[in-house]
Amino acid sequence: MIEAELKARVRNADYVMGQLDQKTDGRVEVYHDTYYDDPSGRLDAQDQELRVRTIQGADSTRSILTYKDARVDAHSGSKPEHETRVDNPEAVHALLRGLGYVPAITFQKRCRNYDFNAGGRRLLATLVQVPELEGTFLEVETMVSEKQELPAALDDIRSLMGELGISQEDFTNELYTDAVAARRISHADSSPSA
Repeated sequence: MIEAELKARVRNADYVMGQLDQKTDGRVEVYHDTYYDDPSGRLDAQDQELRVRTIQGADSTRSILTYKDARVDAHSGSKPEHETRVDNPEAVHALLRGLGYVPAITFQKRCRNYDFNAGGRRLLATLVQVPELEGTFLEVETMVSEKQELPAALDDIRSLMGELGISQEDFTNELYTDAVAARRISHADSSPSA
């Protein structure tokens, strides 16, 4: 399966949230993400991702192991994705470390998720705030089974995002992992030395 996804910076988060609230009830969740790589950084160099995500919601906590292969669309950053729910995230962390992977970066995402159907597709729209980054982001995604389905899916996502007030210059394909890492380096460089 391929995750067809677009991400944008949001200029008016209240407006976007109001529009999404009219479609369905939002689900407030906090994601605790740990991305793994081998010590040489091979996965990152090959544009692959290996992540353990623990999601804390109002009534439950669940964890997911995700592997994303390299991008199949450079503009959107859409990637083949394989994921499964895990009952024991501590065991998965230990398993990955035992296989020689190391935590490359860990951070938190504060999310408001909206699941709904539009244009004959099941969509997930997520308003995201990362405490270490400025502003609010909007991610909209759907799953497709073949690469040739990707352009039509991305067109449907762009259409929805346009309805939500997102303009072309708001789109970004920068990864949160890269943005958080750059922010941490910037803060480390600017902090006074001991």
